[in-house]
Amino acid sequence: MAIVLIDGNNFYASCEAALDPSLRGRPLVVLSNNDGCIVARSAEARALGLAMGTPYFKVRRELDHHGVVVRSSNYALYADMSQRLMRSLEPWVEELEIYSIDEAFGRLHRPAPGAGWRPGDGAASDGSDLVAWGLALRRQVRHQLGLPIAIGIAPSKVLAKLANKLAKKDPAHRGVFDLGAVADPGPWLEQLPVEEVWGIGRKLSRWCRLRGAANARQLRDLASGELRSKAGVVGLRLQQELRGYSCLPLALAPAAKRETCVSRSFSEPIKELAQLRQAIATYLSRAAEKLRRQGQLTDSVTVFVRSSPFNGSQFYAKAATVTLPLASQDTAVLLAAALPLAACLFKAHKPLQKAGVLLQNLQPMGQLQHSLLAPLPEQEQQRRELLLATIDGLNRRYGSGTVAWAACGLRPAWAMKRQQLSSAATTRLAAIPMVWAR
Repeated sequence: MAIVLIDGNNFYASCEAALDPSLRGRPLVVLSNNDGCIVARSAEARALGLAMGTPYFKVRRELDHHGVVVRSSNYALYADMSQRLMRSLEPWVEELEIYSIDEAFGRLHRPAPGAGWRPGDGAASDGSDLVAWGLALRRQVRHQLGLPIAIGIAPSKVLAKLANKLAKKDPAHRGVFDLGAVADPGPWLEQLPVEEVWGIGRKLSRWCRLRGAANARQLRDLASGELRSKAGVVGLRLQQELRGYSCLPLALAPAAKRETCVSRSFSEPIKELAQLRQAIATYLSRAAEKLRRQGQLTDSVTVFVRSSPFNGSQFYAKAATVTLPLASQDTAVLLAAALPLAACLFKAHKPLQKAGVLLQNLQPMGQLQHSLLAPLPEQEQQRRELLLATIDGLNRRYGSGTVAWAACGLRPAWAMKRQQLSSAATTRLAAIPMVWAR
């Protein structure tokens, strides 16, 4: 049995290049909310030494000097491309765990030595190793989606993570590395610092280095008793994974969420109560959409605000919570409960830089406990569910915000700044490019 980790290379930047072929081979960076910091870089931008998290205003001239293309974060595009990527991976593995927006673990049988794998065999490959399988998968994803991926193959999740790093590290591997097919993985593990081992944080990596475990191989060979005294069973499980024993099962079904949060920084400080109400309504509408997509209800809504953290002694932060008598996912119900909190949070002399909503005490839709004090007739409940499903369907089909709640306002001045935003050609019909043939 083999575990594979399939990872999109420079995912945000690759998504931008997939829709705009003129960006391929050019340095490209993607910015965070409000065009604040660099959060993604193409390989060419990495080669220029541009660091992750660098504020855009600090390197703007440098980017212009080197001809670096700048894009604002296009989350709708990245989410849609992620879904397409995961769907394309499913036929190639026996089981698939979606780990993040650009990463997935898969499981498939390692074939017996001596047989040959042919393109098109998919998950039922029977080659002596799985490199040919991985190369064929990379070609298909690149052909169908225009996305480059790297594939790490190993007996366990932790080793698959490390194999994925090795696949990216050396161009000779062509984006695929099978750590389970090498006779001795030790020399390969020596190339990876202990900080790059999945599950090793800053404090634990320092502890390991103080005990002579500076790379993945030395961590694997560290005395188990000493590691357990520091990291407990979790540390032992990680070490067993490094030794090739699979201890971390695939999570085929995502665990139910315990809370849902939507928060954003404003493009300019909010100084009016009406603007704060608009922001809360906007974020709460988005959170309610997430709740319906997850099939959950909430009976507790928390709204929080803060000023700029650079205000020093003038810094202001506050939160308020309201409890619903009956759990709901209805945007109108949540707005009626949460919008009055804006008056409690707003301070005229405290310009606000960020706000957010947090939905807690989530429960499945099928387990709604009705209350005698807050009656909800079944007919009315079904009518509201149908209305909300229609609104969500229109927004999915024609783009987010096609149908919005009046409380959210129209083109508010505080809305997130995205001056370098690319098109939404994969999620909005109006953004599909037109080609005229003569």
